[in-house]
This record gives sequence, structure tokens and C-alpha cells, in this order.
Amino acid sequence: MIRFYCSLLILLLSVGTLLAQQGTIKGRVYSSKSNAPLELATVRVQGSNLGATTDIEGSFVISGVNPGFIRLIVTMLGYETTTSAEVQVVGNQMSFIDIALDEASTNLAEVVVRPRVRLKRAESPLSIQTLSLKQIEKSAGTNRDISKLVQRLPGVGATDLNRNDLIVRGGGPSENVFYLDGIEIPVINHFATQGASGGIVGMINPDFVREIDFYTGAFPASRGNTLSSVMEIKQRDGDADRIRINATVGASDAGLTVEGPLGSKSTFIVSTRQSYLQWLFKAMDLPVLPTYNDFQVKYKYRINAYNELSIVGIGAIDNMRLNTQLQATGTEAQRYILGYLPEYKQWNYTVGAVYKHYGEGHIDNWILSRNMRRNSSVKHQDNDIALPKLSEYESDETENKLRYERVYTTLPFKLSLGAGLRYASYTNRSEQVAYQSGQVVSLSYDAQIKQLAYSAFAQASDEYLDKRLKLSLGLNLVGNTLNSTMSNPLPQLSPRLSASFALSDDVDLNANLGRYAMQPSYTSMGYRASDGNYVNKDRLRYIMSNQAVLGAEYHPGEHLRFSAEGFYKSYSAYPISEVEGVSLASKGTEYGQVGAEAVLSTGWGRAYGVEVVARLLPWNEFSATATYTLFRSEFTDKSGVYRPSSWDAGQMINLLASYRLGKSWYLSASWRYIGGAPYTPIDMELSTNKAAWAVTNQAYLDYARFNTLRLPAKHQLDLRLDKEFYFKHWMLNLYVDVQNAYLSSYVSSPIYTNQDASGQVMDDPTDPQRQQLRQLDYYSKLIFPTLGLIVKL
Repeated sequence: MIRFYCSLLILLLSVGTLLAQQGTIKGRVYSSKSNAPLELATVRVQGSNLGATTDIEGSFVISGVNPGFIRLIVTMLGYETTTSAEVQVVGNQMSFIDIALDEASTNLAEVVVRPRVRLKRAESPLSIQTLSLKQIEKSAGTNRDISKLVQRLPGVGATDLNRNDLIVRGGGPSENVFYLDGIEIPVINHFATQGASGGIVGMINPDFVREIDFYTGAFPASRGNTLSSVMEIKQRDGDADRIRINATVGASDAGLTVEGPLGSKSTFIVSTRQSYLQWLFKAMDLPVLPTYNDFQVKYKYRINAYNELSIVGIGAIDNMRLNTQLQATGTEAQRYILGYLPEYKQWNYTVGAVYKHYGEGHIDNWILSRNMRRNSSVKHQDNDIALPKLSEYESDETENKLRYERVYTTLPFKLSLGAGLRYASYTNRSEQVAYQSGQVVSLSYDAQIKQLAYSAFAQASDEYLDKRLKLSLGLNLVGNTLNSTMSNPLPQLSPRLSASFALSDDVDLNANLGRYAMQPSYTSMGYRASDGNYVNKDRLRYIMSNQAVLGAEYHPGEHLRFSAEGFYKSYSAYPISEVEGVSLASKGTEYGQVGAEAVLSTGWGRAYGVEVVARLLPWNEFSATATYTLFRSEFTDKSGVYRPSSWDAGQMINLLASYRLGKSWYLSASWRYIGGAPYTPIDMELSTNKAAWAVTNQAYLDYARFNTLRLPAKHQLDLRLDKEFYFKHWMLNLYVDVQNAYLSSYVSSPIYTNQDASGQVMDDPTDPQRQQLRQLDYYSKLIFPTLGLIVKL
């Protein structure tokens, strides 16, 4: 396959100057309040003289646009000047975009000359980043994976640069929520950790994405059940002109996307992707062989000028087998991984509908959805299915949700409110062998819980002092029927206040104070001990967090942006493992599940730090971003002692740059630095016990010394080069993406084996019940090149 790609690349480079086609943009401009078309609005391509004026239907067409990523600027008397989301123009094809305009609050009879006031969301004036289409498509080291791209944002880290866990401002990977066109989805990654948000490969197809809003704080009141981040993924509609096909071959999968019209009022877009990661991992002699498939669909029906319906679906099937051939031929580290890691099978889906109605003085949204996920694993002794099982696990999570939201559009201030219901079912069937109280015991349970959860919110926002001062006050309430304490929503009362003040034309001051609530994971709520008791049911509480953010922005010109934010997060009622005595806030980046154990809602935590960002917006085809985050993250153990969390890396640096070279060549680079994460030494007394080792085939951690040691810092350079070719009826994009370009070494926490170099168990000569351990070198030093191909017809 590599020879085929190289031959194809050489052939196409030899004809690279052929057919430099231009594209066309078609769209509609409408009122955000009424959905009514706006006639005589002026639409122009940012940075050029190309433009058009909308007709009576609010439609416009702009031809002769050079291929690439562009934005449109729309102006109209009585409305705010608006910059559109980014849109990709493809040569010899038509691109579509709809643009909503907000009414200007200034009375037209008052002709006021005032300084330029930047548009800012009153509800969340800080701690929000918007990812554009170009960033998703062209960023180095991400291979069009949304989770990996988000990890480059300020305040967002990762314990392993090869995983998709989102560690936001020192919070755990379970503290994030995701919305797809307003529909909450439980996971966005393949091989996700149940009870957390991580995984190894993203399952959101970037062909669907228009842009992404990512909140690291100051969450809107309408978005509950989160403590660290909210990801709003906004999908584009299918092509309204004709049927189009997009085929991709990337780092780990091949995909096909089809879109087009279904009549004059509706469009669709549907995709499927199949991985070949298992073949790549097998060729690289890696101990795991992951296989995944995913599916995605969106249907949009414009019923009339005041009503529209969207149907969204997404699903994935994941299987992870073990490369058992390496048990005989692999390295000691590979044999160690095969010794303890089980095989996993997972699948999940979400399907939902969004009905939007533009009424007189308000906009209503009804959101109905269902999601389900199954997580299962099995581990046989010596990975031989003829031998007894060491563990077997299967769990189902199902949620049915109904949410209503209303935004009032004719009041003198902005007001939104809403409520929601969620009916959940959780089952868990588990059997495992464990070492407890000096002996090997068999544990099993069959658990099932059903739960009704409810929520409500309201948020009011307004502007003062000629739009220089913006204030927003929000309130959120949540509760569920797990126990009497959690069913009362008053302890989870969550107010939040945001303020933004334009100190001058170029300087903004922003602040937010808020209280947030998050439900514990279903794995904890549904845990059932071997004696049949649901030990967590009556003692679990909502996890609460009080947060404060203060920031400043400086905009010295059209192309430069500087910002700084300081944040403080305090946690209460965080679940603590009853056996291990450590906070669940430090868990969630392994395969399988987290939280399926007896816990106590007695934990406290704190995370605080500062983020500094400098941006050069597109200037002469060049753009760059530099971010620096300095932070601390720590949570209490069972004794109430604060200990560093597993994400307490101290500091993070991200340097990003991209340059359009001309003739449809793109170059991008990304350099990341993450400080040394803490880790826990092993319990040598327990780990050298042969009976205890035989249960897990790995060393036991010494939780009395939790996170007392630190790893070296990690850093990595990624490079990417794109070339686009435009032919008469189709476009081809070839790219080379090189991760870890200068072969940086990643040192992981130490691993141990009970075998000598020849594979024999190292008995303790003084005690036949014990063994000796030997530390293995365990680090990664790999360069990962990718040849990618995208065809658009």
C-alpha cells in the first residue's frame, strides 16, 4: 500500500499544475429571531472584493472563489455585522452555508458613532474556544481526530499523547459532556473508558462538522451535569444541490460519506468508516489489535418558514483482541501487557430528533433522544480459552431523554429557560477472582438499577453602557431518584454569574463565578457487592464544584489576539474508593471501566492555575497560536489528606502554526510539552506474593504512597503537508502527517515482571510462597508517519 501511495503521489505531483479550478458559494441569510429571509443583505468574502446581495428569499451566490477555507462577512442595516463559520471552497463545486443575523439593539433613529465593539457571548464571555473547519481538516498530528485537536487547546492536557482523554483544567476525564447538534451523546471515542470520556480514536466523522465550541469554564445554565468542559459539535447540513461523495483513507481507517437533497425541503448526509488499525498494530508487533467501525447520519427537513426537524444518529462497534502470538516471540514488556490485559468488546449508539419552532416572540426547541452502550471484557488464565476465567464483565447503560428549551426574542433582555427528563437503566454482570485479606476469593454480582433524573434551568442576559458591559445570570437545578438526598434538587442549586467589560477598544475584562453539579457514574450508582447489597446507593451524592475565572483580552489589531485567564475550582462530595482510599478523580484513562466499586462521597479537591494565549490570525496565509498553562490539581484521600491527582503535570505548552504555500499546498506544525505526571510506587510486600500476583499478573500499587513520584516531562513535534488537486468534476487531497517527528521518548511508570530473561518465575529462595520481581524498561520512542487521501466528487 505504501508503494501505491508513493507512486500515486509522484504521478499527481507531475500534473499538479493542471486545472486550478474556482468554486462557488451559495447560501441563505436569515433573522436569528424569526427565521425570516433577509433581503438586500451584503455578503462578501473576507479579505477579498468578491461579494453579492441577497434576494427576496435571502439567498445569495458568489462565484469565482479560489479554493480554500474562507469566511463570509454579512452586513445589513438594523442588524449586527456577522462573520460566518468557516466554509471550505472546493474547485469546480458549490459550497453551502446559512448565516443568521442578530438584530442590532441600537435604535435606527439614533445615529451613534462609537468604537468597534467585539461580539461576545454574555453567558460565557471567557473560557470558550471555537475550532474552525480548517483546524479540523489540516492540523498536524491530529489526523482529523476531534479529540486530539481539542487536546491542543489552553488548559487541556493528556496523560498519554497517544490517547484521547480530555483532562481539562486539572479535572478528571469523567467531568466532560458532549453535544451533537444539541443532542447529548455519552462518548466521542472508540474504546472509551466506561465512567469516563477517553479512548484511543475519535468516532466523530469530521466530514459532518461545521465548527466546534469547547467550554473549559463559565458553562451556560442549559448545559448541566459537567464540572470541567462542554463540547458543542455543530454539524453542517447535507448538500442541497446534488448527490456528492467523499472518500477518505487516513491513519487508522477508511471512510465513505454520501450527501445530497431529498426533495426541495430536505437534505441528508450519511457515512460509515472501517478501521485497519489492527493490521498496522500487528505489523508493528504491538500486543493489542483494535478493530472498529462507526456510522453517522443527519437528516434535515425544513417543514416551512417557522418549523424544522433534524434527525441525528451516531454509533460504533469496537473490538480489541490480544496479539497472543507475542506470548512466545514478543519482548518482556509485550508479554507483561498480554499477561494482565483482557480482551474488550464495546458498542454504542445515540439517535435523536430536534424540532425547532420559530414563534411570535420566542424560539422553541424540543429534543428527544435515546443512547445505549455495552461494555464487556473477558480474561482467561494465560489467555487460553480452555483455562479458567480470571474475570468476565458485561454492562449496559441506556438513557431516554426529553428536553425542552425556549429563548425569548422580543424582551428588552435575553431570556432562556428549559427543563429535561432522563430515564436510565443500568445493568452489570461481573465475575472476577480477587486477592482479599490474604486469600484468593471469587466475586460476582448481577446488578440492575432504574432511575429518573430531572433538570431545569433559566438564564437572563443584558447589555449596558453602550454595549460595553455585559451581564448574565443563570440558574440550574438537577436531581434523580437514586436516593432521598439526590432526589431533592435544592442541594444541587447551581447559580452562575458572568460579566464582561470593554475597558477600551482593544481591552476586555471578563469574569465568571459559578457552582456546578455532576451525577456520579452509573458504574458507581449501580455497584452491587457480593453479598447482594447496593452499598453505594444511599451514600452517594452529586459531585459539586465552585469555580471562579478571571480573564483579560487584548486585541491590538486585526490579526493579533492576546489573552490571560486565571481559574480556581474547588470540589466536594467526590467519590473515594473505599478499598484503595484514593479519589476517583484520579482514575479513568485505562481500558474498561472506572467506578464499579464501593465508594464514599466524602472527597474534596482543588485545581487552580493560569492560562496565557497569543494568536496570530491569518496574515499573508500564515497563522500561529502559542498557549501556556501553569496549574495544580489535587484531591483528598480517605484520610482527608490532599494528594496530587494523576493529571497534576504542572505545566503545558502548545505551539501551533500553519501556512498556505500557494497552489493549494498547506503546511502545518504542532509542538506540545506536558510536565511530568505523578505516579504511585508498587506495594512490594503484596506484589511478591505469588497468590496475589496470579490474580492480576501485575504488581499492586502502594496507595499509602499515592502519586509520590513523578515521570519525566513529555514533548512531541508533529508535521503535516497537504496538497489539493482540482479536476473537472472531482477533487483530490493528499497529505503526509508525521507524529513525533524528532523521535521523542515517552517514559511511562515502571512495570515489573516475576520472570527472568528465559521466562522462568523467579522464586524467593527464602519463602516458597513468594517471588522476586525485576523492573523492565518501558518507554515509547516511535515516529508515526501517515499517508492520507481524501476524494470529493
